[in-house]
Amino acid sequence: MHLAMLLLATLPLALDGESVTSSNTALAVISVVSMVFGYLLLAALWYFVFSARARERRDKPNKRD
Repeated sequence: MHLAMLLLATLPLALDGESVTSSNTALAVISVVSMVFGYLLLAALWYFVFSARARERRDKPNKRD
């Protein structure tokens, strides 16, 4: 529910574009938050896929007998 409200709140900012007379602070905040979220997502992917523990788990044979 909150995600839908956030998307609906940011849609007018995305459709309006840049305006000379208004402040683009909200657009800048949304941009920074999305960049930070992207970097955190990449870091989590790197940790869970390429860490030593994940590598050991991939190399270990499965015991499904």
